[in-house]
Amino acid sequence: MASNVPIEKIRNIGISAHIDSGKTTLSERILFYTGKIHEIHEVRGKDGVGAVMDSMDLEREKGITIQSAATYAMWGDYNINLIDTPGHVDFTIEVERALRVLDGAILVLCSVSGVQSQSITVDRQMKRYKVPRIAFINKMDRSGANYDRVAAQLKEKLGHHAVKLQYPIGAEDRFQGLIDLLSMKAFYFDGENGENIREEAIPADMLDEAKLRRDEMIEGIANVDDELGEAFLMDPASITEAQLRAAVRRATIALKMTPVMCGSAYKNKGVQLLLNAVCSYLPNPKEATNEALDQKNNEAKVILESDPAKPFVGLAFKLEDGRYGQLTYMRIYQGKVSKGDFIINQVNQKKVKVPRIVRMHASEMHDVNDATAGDIVALFGIECASGDTFTDGTVNYTMTSMFVPDAVISLAVTPKNRDTLANFSKALNRFHKEDPTFRVRRDEESAQTIISGMGELHLEIYIERMKREYNCEVVAGKPQVAYRETISQKGEFAYTHKKQTGGSGQFARVCGYVEPLPSDAVQQYEFVDDIVGGSIPREFIPACDKGFQEAVKKGSLIGFPVVGLRVVINDGAFHAVDSSEMAFKTAAIMGFREGYAAAKPVILEPIMKVEVTAPEDFQGSVVGQLNQRRGTILETGTAEGYVTAVAEVPLNTMFGYSTDLRSATQGKGEFTMEFAKYMPVPRNEAEALMAQYKEKQAAEQAARK
Repeated sequence: MASNVPIEKIRNIGISAHIDSGKTTLSERILFYTGKIHEIHEVRGKDGVGAVMDSMDLEREKGITIQSAATYAMWGDYNINLIDTPGHVDFTIEVERALRVLDGAILVLCSVSGVQSQSITVDRQMKRYKVPRIAFINKMDRSGANYDRVAAQLKEKLGHHAVKLQYPIGAEDRFQGLIDLLSMKAFYFDGENGENIREEAIPADMLDEAKLRRDEMIEGIANVDDELGEAFLMDPASITEAQLRAAVRRATIALKMTPVMCGSAYKNKGVQLLLNAVCSYLPNPKEATNEALDQKNNEAKVILESDPAKPFVGLAFKLEDGRYGQLTYMRIYQGKVSKGDFIINQVNQKKVKVPRIVRMHASEMHDVNDATAGDIVALFGIECASGDTFTDGTVNYTMTSMFVPDAVISLAVTPKNRDTLANFSKALNRFHKEDPTFRVRRDEESAQTIISGMGELHLEIYIERMKREYNCEVVAGKPQVAYRETISQKGEFAYTHKKQTGGSGQFARVCGYVEPLPSDAVQQYEFVDDIVGGSIPREFIPACDKGFQEAVKKGSLIGFPVVGLRVVINDGAFHAVDSSEMAFKTAAIMGFREGYAAAKPVILEPIMKVEVTAPEDFQGSVVGQLNQRRGTILETGTAEGYVTAVAEVPLNTMFGYSTDLRSATQGKGEFTMEFAKYMPVPRNEAEALMAQYKEKQAAEQAARK
């Protein structure tokens, strides 16, 4: 069992990359070589079994990864905890939560396409959590494979200090093996599944090139590692392989360099050397810095130590609803936990007992009695939400939270049959709990259930899962884009709220102005109190702020939230008897509407960054389609017979794009999109949206009568 491995020999790693770079194929090979599985199945293989890590039926059918799957394997005497993450931007939270708890990662790049839009997103996430990584250039057997070009792109597009540790022997259909520049040996992978590694001298015709590349590599490492730098200046010829390996490890863990390796997972070449590199260069849990916030000491930062004797601290980073109830994936940062222990949820201070601890291998479970610092395990029967911290009660720490992006698209959904209503709400509750980017709300006006997410595919998958897992067919309305409203200039207001009924009345006067915030402002709403001389008493100021906050929830143009503005109040009046908090809140709401109307409000729409790849023959129709959809082309480039176009396109025009792109490119075109920014809507479109909103309101008023 893997739990008796010393902490120095544990590696927690993730595999992440752009869609279709071969992440799941690579994890399948890793499991095969480490003896976890005894035969290899392809992601879209003819045998229909599908890869082990894609354990959901939907993943096997679509040939994509939806949920990150966790597993563990032994490579020599190292225990590797591995998480295979999705590539689609719609499942970005799966990558986010995996990187949050990992110590190191493998960034997989395709040797033909190189650094693509999703690679940039994943790289940004790795930088956010300071995760050291090894770059693996996959698919070296494909036509158009170019190792050097992709390694150069790591520098240009991602700003990495990339150092090549290997040199491929041949490329495309002549790709035979690898030269390891550290040991100056050639490696070939024989046998049906590349399991027999043959080590030979470097072919004579490649020796000079290999020597040149080795010098280049040493210089690259010496630039970022002082110790090797000194040895390099003294006598470059005397540098040993052991010195080099130690320097690569130091520089990788310090995030100063990215080692670059290559191979072909599909053709079973180079995976074992990558596993060796994971053990040699990526950090063990002790070498990664993990911080918690001490709630007893004003959220002061505390460095957690991977020491089993210290108080227990663990983070629940992912939930899954299994056959036997909720399964909680937990990364243990400090201390240890055993079956039967009591642990405390730091969010609500609830004490819970640990009934069962398992190690996950995709969808299979292996029971264990205890887990110590550095482990990633799953617990049964613990109620919590994604991102909760648990301790043993002696300390009051919480881990820093994850970054959760805003939803960009919404759908109205209702169950087809009234009988499945209970299952419908059960499914929504579960998905919302598992996935923080999947949001559910009830729209009171239209009495509909609205689900929001990161893209069409994201919501499509959840609707499909409701049908399969909960036997609940769903009817979905037209997708709704998350518009916003804002102001384009300063607008003043002076509103007096008076109401006289029997007894005491209501009186409040609020004066001031609204103005746009600078474009780089972090907050979307700011309240400034410029009242002097007590024209509005102190105790009524918070009521004004509350009123404004309520008013910005719904703009008057199309009823969407108002963003990017500052509200300033500088004058007002009150009445000793008739003024109240309620009166000032109402005056603020009405005053805001007055100022908003004067500030030339505009409607904003989400703009997506879209990257399209298709064969060169279809360049005209690809660019034409993007232009038709009001897209702004940022760059186009061609490489290896494929054209890549990057554009900014309004989300509203992107519905149904995948079908159009397929039919225009004979099914060969692919695209990815992610949210970029908000921009004003063109005038004719804004007028149409406003007319639609007025009609809707009129219809609702008529229905009320």
